[in-house]
Amino acid sequence: MSRILEKCRQKMLENETSEMPYALVIDDHPLVARGFAEYLATHCGFDTVRIASNGDECLQHIEVDGCPALAVVDFWLPEGAALMLLGKLAQRCIDARLLVVSGDEDGVIQHKVREAGAHGFILKSQPPELFAQVVSVLRTGGVWFNQGGDSLPALATCRELPIHPHELGLTERQGQVLGMILRGLPNKRIALALDIAEQTVKEHVTNILAKLGVSNRMEVIASLRGRRIAS
Repeated sequence: MSRILEKCRQKMLENETSEMPYALVIDDHPLVARGFAEYLATHCGFDTVRIASNGDECLQHIEVDGCPALAVVDFWLPEGAALMLLGKLAQRCIDARLLVVSGDEDGVIQHKVREAGAHGFILKSQPPELFAQVVSVLRTGGVWFNQGGDSLPALATCRELPIHPHELGLTERQGQVLGMILRGLPNKRIALALDIAEQTVKEHVTNILAKLGVSNRMEVIASLRGRRIAS
C-alpha cells in the first residue's frame, strides 16, 4: 500500500511540475538563446526556461511540456521569417504571450509580427533592463511595440560616448564585429556584411567575449551601454 501511495505522490509532483509556467526561447544562435534564457531565469521570475533552435523544436517542446507562459521568438530562424510559427503559436497556445526579438531594424517587421499574433517586439540592441520591462508588461496582459496606437514607448538607448576597439584590447576587425553585435545582428548577417566566413565571425565573437570578460551577447550589450564603437 505504501508503495502505491508513493507512486501516486510522485505522479502528483510530476503533474504539478509540468503545469508550472515556463518560458521558451526560440533562437538558432546558442549564445544569444542562452543569454535570453539566463536573463529570464535571473531577472524575470521564470524557474524554468527551455530553448529551441527552430520552429520544429519549439513545437516539440510544446508537445512534451505544454504551452509556455512566454515565448521569446527570434524573427529570423533557419527556416526563414518566424511569421508562420507565430501564427501556429497564437492558435495553439491562446494564453501564451509572444515576444519577438530581432537585430533587424526594418519597421515593417513590427507590423508583420503584430499581424501574425505577437504581443510585443524588441530589438536585440536594446538594454537588458528594457527587455525585463517588456516581459513584465506582456505577462500582465499588455503589449509592446515601438509603433502603433496602443504601443508603449520604448526607452531610448544612448551610446553617444565613442570608444575605440584598442581601448578594449580588440583588433580593428573585432571592433567591427563588436559594433554589429551591439546592433543585435546575428553571425550570418555579420559575415555577409564583412564578407568573411561565418566560422571566422564565431571565432571573433569568442575572442571578444573573453577579452571583455563576459559570457554572452546580452552581457556585452549591458557592459557597453552608453557607448558606441568608433570607426
